[in-house]
Amino acid sequence: MKHSLIVLALAGFLASCGDAPQQTQSTKASSSIKSVSVSQKLDELYTHYFDESLSLNPLTATYIGRTGYNDKLPNFLSPAHRQQQLELEQKYLDKIDSIDIDSLTEKQKISYQIFRQDRIDAIEGSKFPAHLIPINQFYNIANQYAMLGSGTSAQPFNNAADYANWAARMHQIPVIFDQAIENMRNGVKQGVVQPKVLIEKAIAQIRAQQVRNIKESIFWRPVDDLPQTLSEQQKQTIRAQYNRILSDEVLPAYQRLADYLEEDYLPHTRTKSFGIGQLPNGKAWYQHQIKVNTSIDISADKVHQLGKQEVARIHDEMRKIMREVDFEGDLKQFFDFMTNDDQFIYPSRQAMLEDYRSLRAKVDERVPQLFNIFPKADYEVRPVERFREQSASSGSYQSAPQDNSRPAVFYLNTYDLSSRPTWAKTALFLHEAAPGHHFQISIQQELKDLPLFRKYGRETAYTEGWGLYAESLGDELGLYQNPYQRFGALAAELWRSIRLVTDTGIHDKGWTRQQVLEYMYDNAPVAEARAVSEAERFMALPGQALAYKIGQLKIAELRRMAEQKLGAKFDIKSFHRVVLEDGALPLFLLEKKVRLWIAQQL
Repeated sequence: MKHSLIVLALAGFLASCGDAPQQTQSTKASSSIKSVSVSQKLDELYTHYFDESLSLNPLTATYIGRTGYNDKLPNFLSPAHRQQQLELEQKYLDKIDSIDIDSLTEKQKISYQIFRQDRIDAIEGSKFPAHLIPINQFYNIANQYAMLGSGTSAQPFNNAADYANWAARMHQIPVIFDQAIENMRNGVKQGVVQPKVLIEKAIAQIRAQQVRNIKESIFWRPVDDLPQTLSEQQKQTIRAQYNRILSDEVLPAYQRLADYLEEDYLPHTRTKSFGIGQLPNGKAWYQHQIKVNTSIDISADKVHQLGKQEVARIHDEMRKIMREVDFEGDLKQFFDFMTNDDQFIYPSRQAMLEDYRSLRAKVDERVPQLFNIFPKADYEVRPVERFREQSASSGSYQSAPQDNSRPAVFYLNTYDLSSRPTWAKTALFLHEAAPGHHFQISIQQELKDLPLFRKYGRETAYTEGWGLYAESLGDELGLYQNPYQRFGALAAELWRSIRLVTDTGIHDKGWTRQQVLEYMYDNAPVAEARAVSEAERFMALPGQALAYKIGQLKIAELRRMAEQKLGAKFDIKSFHRVVLEDGALPLFLLEKKVRLWIAQQL
C-alpha cells in the first residue's frame, strides 16, 4: 500500500506537468492559502506524533539528545503500554487520512506517504507476537541497559541531575525484566519461543553482569568517574544511592532474569526449528518483516533465488583475483587461504583498532572526489564492549545526538582476531563510517526541512543499501590498492548476498542452523566465530539481513541508469547529493526521485 500510494501521488504530479488551463490570480491565491494551511496542519501533526511517541519511548529521546526524558523508562513490554502504542498509531493514521493532500507540493506528499505507511506498518506489526520473545542475544534489553549505565553510551553523566535521572531509570529495570519473564511464560503456553542456541548466548551475556563486588559492575563505572564539579557531599550521596539500587534492585533483577531463562525457559526453547516461519502464523509474520525491511513487495522465494544468482556472479569475480595473484587451487582452497593465512590476521586487538583508526585520514582526504555534501557531526572508532562482543556483528554505527554534544561511534568488534582478517578493513570502514552510515545518517539528521519523524526514522533497505554501496566506492577513491583489499570488498558483498539465501532459508524454508553454517562455509571465506554469530543474528532478526543487498542493488542500478542516460552530463557528486539530500526513502520512491533528476538534467 505504501508503494502504490506514493506512485499514485507521483503519477498525479507528473500528469500535472503537462499543459493545463491557466489559473486566475484569485485562484492562485486561494490555492496558495490552502497549500499553506494543509502544510502547516501536517507539520503540526508530525510534531505532535513525534512528541507523543517520545513520551511512550523515552530511550529514543535519550539517543537523539532530547534530555527531558532521561529519567523515564516505562514498561514497554506491558499490555497497557503496547495498547497505548497501538492507539497512538491508529489515532494518527485516522488524523492523516482525514487530510486532503491534493494541494501539497510533491516534497510534502513524500513525507505524507511515508508517515502514513509507517503507521500502517506499525499497526500491522502489532498483530504479531514479538513481545512474547523479548530476549535474544543480538538485541538484548539487559545489554542495552548495561551499556547505558556504563557511562559510555547515550545516557549522560555530567552533573548531579544526570545521576539522579539514571537512578530513576534503574528503579524501572526490575519491572521491565519481570514483565519480560511474564511475557515469555505466555509465549511458552502459546508455542512462541526462541531457538535454544539464542537463549544460551543471551544467558551468558546477562550472567556477565553478576559480580561479587558491586564496584566491579559495569553500572559502577560512572560512580568511579564522578565529575569534579560535584561537591563531596553530592558524591557521597550518589555513591550510597547507586550502591543501594544496584545491590537491592538492579543486579538481583539480572540474576532473576538469567535464572528464569536457564532454569525455566531453556527447556521449552526450540532445538529443531530456528525461524519465525515455523511459529504460529509465522509465514505471514516473516512476509511482513520482508516488506518492512526492504520497502518493496517481494516474495521470500524470489529473494532466495536472487541471492543465489548474486553468489554465483561474485564467485566469478573472485576467480579473477585468484588468477591475478597466481593462486593455484580452486575457489574453496582460496577461501581457506584468505581465512587462515597468518599474513591476514591481526597480532592483537589494539593493532586492529589502530589500523582502522589510521584509515580515517586517508578516507577523509579522498571523499571530496565523489561528494559535495558532508555531515557536520564527528565520529570515532571504538571497540565493542567485551560482555557483548561474542554475539555482536563485525561493525555497527551509533549516530550522534541532535546537538552533536558527543560524536557518533563506529563500533568495531575485535573479538577472535582470526575471524577479523586484515583484508576486511577497508570495506567495513567505508560501510560503517565514511562515506557509509556516518554520511547518510548524520546528513539526514542535520537536514533543516525534514519532519522529525523522518530525521530520526530509518528505511532499512535504503540505509543499509547505502552502506553496502559505499563499500563499492573504494576503487574510485583509490583505497583498494591491492587485490586482497578488492577481494575484501567482494567478500563483504558476497556475505550480503549469502544473507538473502540464508535468511529466507531459515525463516521461509525451514533450514536448520547447521544447514546455514554449511552454506556459509561452502560459499564464503569465513571463520567459525563470524559464521556462527551471523547465523544466529539471522535467527534473532528475521528479514533485517535482506535490506543490505536489496538496497545496494537498487542504488547501483539507479547509478548505471543515470550514467547511461546522461552520458557526459553525468556528475557523480550530483548523483550522490540527489540520493542523500532528502534522507532515507523507500526504494521505489528513491527511483522516482532519481528518474526525475535525470529528466531535469536532460
